[in-house]
Amino acid sequence: MLLERIYDEDLAQASYLIGCQAKGEAIVVDGRRDIAVYRDLAAKNGMKIVAVTETHIHADYLSGTRELAAATGAKIYVSGEGGPDWQYGFDGERLHDGDTITLGNITIKAVHTPGHTPEHLSFLVTDGAFSDEPGYLLSGDFVFSGDLGRPDLLDEAAGGIDTRFEGAKQLFASLRDKFLALPDYVQVHPGHGAGSACGKALGAIPSSTVGYERLYAWWGPYLATNDEQGFINELLDGQPDAHAYFARMKRENREGPAVMGERAPLQELDTDAVAKGLAGDTLTFIDTRSSGEVHQGTVVRSLNVPAGKSVASYGAWVVNPETDTNPLVLLAKDQEQAQDLWDHLVRVGIDNVAGYLTGIKGLPTFTPSLIQPEELEGFEAAMVLDVRNKTEHKAGHIPGSHQLSGGRVMWHLDELPAGGTIVSYCQSGVRNSVAASALRRAGYDVVELDGSYAAWNAWRNSVPAA
Repeated sequence: MLLERIYDEDLAQASYLIGCQAKGEAIVVDGRRDIAVYRDLAAKNGMKIVAVTETHIHADYLSGTRELAAATGAKIYVSGEGGPDWQYGFDGERLHDGDTITLGNITIKAVHTPGHTPEHLSFLVTDGAFSDEPGYLLSGDFVFSGDLGRPDLLDEAAGGIDTRFEGAKQLFASLRDKFLALPDYVQVHPGHGAGSACGKALGAIPSSTVGYERLYAWWGPYLATNDEQGFINELLDGQPDAHAYFARMKRENREGPAVMGERAPLQELDTDAVAKGLAGDTLTFIDTRSSGEVHQGTVVRSLNVPAGKSVASYGAWVVNPETDTNPLVLLAKDQEQAQDLWDHLVRVGIDNVAGYLTGIKGLPTFTPSLIQPEELEGFEAAMVLDVRNKTEHKAGHIPGSHQLSGGRVMWHLDELPAGGTIVSYCQSGVRNSVAASALRRAGYDVVELDGSYAAWNAWRNSVPAA
């Protein structure tokens, strides 16, 4: 048996390819939309992808299940659990608790593990060439290394009202009746790692075991003493802000993400044509440089989505493809980088990219306004805006600041002043630059706190006491 983890650092998301080496068949679990990585991996191992499935209706990225099926002819399997409100809107064989998928010597058994979502499945994997008993659990967003999938995302992303409490109860039952009923030696392969917003304290270790989690995860003592209420209280306390784009992901994944098919390679665009498109607001420019470089000068009304490990996340903070219909122009070093940036964006459903430029010369530019920490106290700001998570704000913030995380700002403009200057900050300046660029594009007067909270805190601590 082949079991390969494909990890996306951007979204802290893990997908898996499981293959029977004897039969040359493979299944992909929780795949993303840029599917070349799965096709290449299957080809490298002489396998054909014959099945695709997913653990649940995802909220943090757009599923590649339909994309892979369209490209390979693979059969789709999705959960049929969760009741009528949590049924998929596209064709595929429905899996219920106990149903199996067979690939040669490999058996993959669906286990209904509700809590994170009502329809959530985990997959128990048995390598029949080695044993008659399951040895592996693909736990999706149910059990992570050291943590659990948060049960409040339906409230945050799907319009639910207090569903978190029922979800927490379901998680407790799923742990007690399904997870802890497994042998301690079963290897656990979760759907996310550290940095994901699908939990509050995910570990970076790529896998665990049932026994290790039973003994050392924070929730273990609550299960050992059957303390359901204590478990619920700790589970729901301190969960990070959910990004507002999660609602779109959840909706599109339930109905079925659009199938892109083969994407033509991105082409370098003509600078004059781009300048004309920007002037007419028929194109949107994405400045992918660091916040420090952007602060030296950037394109007028551009959005800052710095290249690196968070392109998908930051892109979805500032581009809503349901309302932002302009094709995007990416700033990239070359065609290869442009293609990679596009791959990240399609993972969150941002497909409409016109092409790329390798520089900003010839485009209208401006220099974003900055304010130094020592200047803030005497500055007349309509609002000091903290775009960090609520947990960060609670741990320490600039007095009088209003917290609204960067992933939610553009969906909650009603919380911002209609006029005046907004001074914005995050922890070090990166998230702030992203959010500030979107606010400027929307017409707000924004001044960024240079160095953000870290610089302000350092300045405050350096000032002698009166």
